[in-house]
Order: sequence, then C-alpha cells, then structure tokens
Amino acid sequence: MGLSASLYSGTSGLKAHGEDMTVIGNNISNVSTIGFKGSRMYFEDALSQQITTASGSGQVGRGVSVGTVMGDFSQGSLESTTEATDLAVGGNGFFMVSPAGQEINYYTRAGNFRFDEDGYLVNPQGYRLQGWEVQQTNASASTTGNTTAPTKSGVQIQGVPQDVKLENFQSPPQATARIDVIVNVDSASEDKSAYTTSPFTSLFNAYDAGEASPLTEESYAYQTTIKVYDENGSSHNLTVYMDPVGDENVESEAGGKKYWEYIVTVPPGDDNREFWDGVADPKMKGVLMAGTLTFNAAGELENMSAFTINDTTLPPDTLTSWEPADISPTGYPRCTANFLGTSDGSIVGPLSKNIEINFGLRNKTTTWDPGPAGQNPEASDLGLDNLAALATLDPSDLALINGFDVTDKSALSSTNYSTGSTTIFQAQDGYTAGFLQNISVDRDGVITGRYSNGQVLQLFAVTLATFNNNYALYREGGNLFSETRSSGPPITGLANTGGKGSIASNSLEQSNVDLATEFVKMITTEKGFQANSKTITTVDQMLTVLIQLKR
Repeated sequence: MGLSASLYSGTSGLKAHGEDMTVIGNNISNVSTIGFKGSRMYFEDALSQQITTASGSGQVGRGVSVGTVMGDFSQGSLESTTEATDLAVGGNGFFMVSPAGQEINYYTRAGNFRFDEDGYLVNPQGYRLQGWEVQQTNASASTTGNTTAPTKSGVQIQGVPQDVKLENFQSPPQATARIDVIVNVDSASEDKSAYTTSPFTSLFNAYDAGEASPLTEESYAYQTTIKVYDENGSSHNLTVYMDPVGDENVESEAGGKKYWEYIVTVPPGDDNREFWDGVADPKMKGVLMAGTLTFNAAGELENMSAFTINDTTLPPDTLTSWEPADISPTGYPRCTANFLGTSDGSIVGPLSKNIEINFGLRNKTTTWDPGPAGQNPEASDLGLDNLAALATLDPSDLALINGFDVTDKSALSSTNYSTGSTTIFQAQDGYTAGFLQNISVDRDGVITGRYSNGQVLQLFAVTLATFNNNYALYREGGNLFSETRSSGPPITGLANTGGKGSIASNSLEQSNVDLATEFVKMITTEKGFQANSKTITTVDQMLTVLIQLKR
C-alpha cells in the first residue's frame, strides 16, 4: 500500500464531502421552492484491504464512498394563498400531471395550478392535472317527510383519471318538479265564491280564462304565487287560489271541520296542453289542479283531494274530465302544464314535466281512498271519480272528499288558525340556466363549480397517487417525480381514502428544508473536508521526507 494509499483515502474523503456539500447546497437553494423535498447523503466506508500482520491478518480501510442519497418526504408547512386552484396535500400522496397528448404521468407535491386558455388545469410547465369526472346526480329529488333532499356521503366518480378540463361554464336549467306551499288560511275568512248548488267547486266555477283577470279579488279569500321553471329555463308564475266552503249546511254536517277549495293555476297563455286546441271556449285553460283541503276543529290539516285532467281524449271543458290526480311515488298529487307544448306531455306521464304539489300531507300508498273511516271502497264505486261528483256532493257524504290515505304529515303543514292568512313556507326545485362564477376544492379534492342560478355542481375529483417506496422515485426537475421499478407502480385514489392525505385549497406546501439543520450539516461537512485535506498535506510532508533520504 505505502503512503500513496493514504493519499487516495484522503482524496476519497475530499470527493465525498464535496458531493455532500453539493446536496446541502441544493437543499438550501430550494428553501423557497414550492413542494420541494430535501435530500440527505449517506456515506459508507470503502472496501478494506487485507494485509499480513503479526497476529495473522488485518484490514486497512481504503477511504470513503457515497452510499446513497435519500429524499426527505416529510410534510412541509402550508402557506395560505388567494387562489382556489392552489392545492396542497396534507399527508401522503402526490398530484398526478401529464403532458398534453402524451401517455405519461409525473408526480408532484407542488400544487400551484391554473386554468389555461383551453380550460385545462395545469402546472407551471403546462402539464395537466389528472382527476376523475364526477357523475352528476339529480339533486332535486322529492322530499320525504320533513327532509328536503336525500343525503349521501362521498362522491360518485366515473371512468379513469383524465385531464381536468373545465368545460361546464354553464349550468343547464331544470324544470320544476315539485312545489311546497305551506300556508295558514284564516278560519274567520268569508266564502267569496259561494254557490249553494256546488259549494266544493265554487272557486273552480268562478275561474274564466277568457277574462283579462281569470279570477278577481272578490272571488277568493287568499292566494299565493311562486315562480316555476320549464325545461328551457323560462320562468312562469304559478298561483294557488284558496277560498273557504261557507255553506251553512255543509258546516253543520262537518262536525267542526273546515273545508277550503283551492285551484292551482298558471297564466292561460302559458298553458300549452294540447287538448285545449280546438276548444271553442277554453274557460278552464290555465287551471292545473283543483281540490279541497280538510282541516279539523283545531285548524290542523288532516286530509285533501286533488283533481286534474288525466285523459287527452276527453273534452277538457267538462267537469267529468277532471279526475283524481295521479299520486307520485313520493306520495304527492301531481299535474303538468306543458309550458313548451311538447308532444305527449300534456298529462302526467313519463314524458311529461310533472309538478308535485305539497300542502303538507303525503300519501304513502299512492292510491286514493275516498271512503269513510273503516271502509276502503274504490272512488268509482261511490261516484267520486271526477270533479262533477264533487260538485254535486251531498253533505251527508262529506267523508268522500277525504281522498288521501294519510300516513305521513309533515311537521310543517298548512293550517286553518284564526291568525290571518299568510304564506308560512314556499319553495320549488326548478331553476334557470346559470353561468359559472367561481370554483372551490374541498378536503376530498372535489372541484365544485358555483353558478349564478344558485346551483353547486361537482365537476372533478383530484387523483392522488402513493407509492410503496417513495425513496426510489426519480427526480425529473421542475418539482416532478417519475416512477421507477424500485418505487413500484402508483396506487391511485381519492383524497382521504386508502391512507392518502387530504387536500387543502387556497394553500401551497412549502419546501421542507430546515435551514438550521442544513447549516449544522454544512459546518460538519466543511470540517470533514478540511480534515481530509490535512491528511493529504501530511502525507505530502511524509513523502518529502522520504525523497530527501537519498541525499
């Protein structure tokens, strides 16, 4: 070996510590790099050489070499920003990005994304963020009891991860499928449409579509109006008129109960049901539903009836054409206006835009039961199978108009208290078209669009990838990693699932480099380099002495 071997040992120390200083310098230079993960160099001793000793044999080291450079994937601190598309991963996982038109993926912790001119969500290099398209669900499902919409957890994704592209800048309109009209009608109200011959259809008979105002204020005790929407997004005024049944004979037979007539109407010009074509005098055009509300002596709603036109072959201008309304699967009577005049859309059916009417009662059996208590006859058996029968109803058969098999009454329902008529609650589930106003990203990585019509649509779910061996990922530069055989394939999924971290919007993950630690490592590396240089200068002096032996 000789003294020359000592020179090589010192040289290896200089080289190794110089490389370590490069790693330290790279960490320090990236102290402000978004999503940067620092590295640390690990040394190992070089292969030792066997030599003969007095005890037999021994080993002499040949210096040092670089064992490995491993990344530090610990969490960096989060910085708040003003951009909703600035994303940070709290915990395990990498964002997936892909160059346009290429079947290759890179992985990054830097979440500074922006939408480009084509609507793609890209990083500073123009690589597109990957995510799943969210399956849109019908958020306007009819209510059950007091609940206004079904609740569900998680998000429904479809397909495979793809480029996140914002194309849905407009929210399509939705036709009204249900209205809630919860009112209190004053029990002291006077009957303004009094017809002793047909007390339960007086309000219906007073309506005349041929007049400038189909119903005058002298014809009803209370009315409430709500805007509804057709499938094209146009709004229409839907008005519910109400009037008490004030005939003394009816009241004397009612056992303290109060009966109110109601009709559900739209402007005659908006009622485009095809059966009105050819009718010489469409007096009832615009009336969608007619019926009665039954209140007990305490003023609580206990039953109702509802009639509408269910058959396009019958003349719509006769009372016999108005049959018991169809009951929806959710238990409410429904009608249709056919605002746009579509074919096969004039009566309740699968092709129609049906509207459920909710006054606070729900029928779970979806069938009418007009018989007295304790009996269950069919409506046709008792003659109450159309509005004409209601018009000629004998006071002794008042129980017939209690058409609902009431098994569910909402806590919020219409009342008949002596406190003045007022609308307590009014709502409908339709809306017009809207334009995208802003987006947000939740902790599960779901990108949600908020539109000018008040709708909130889930658009994409950001894909997160984890690896069995993060330390084997290859650094591509530009805050990007790529997979290797040693890292294993990516395990993709949604945030907050399968051990993956959550996503913070309006945040960026900072570099995880700790300057204090790096400076301490710099000092020790510098001292190691200096000590190895002393080895070389000392060996140089020894060689000088050796050369001078020849003098």
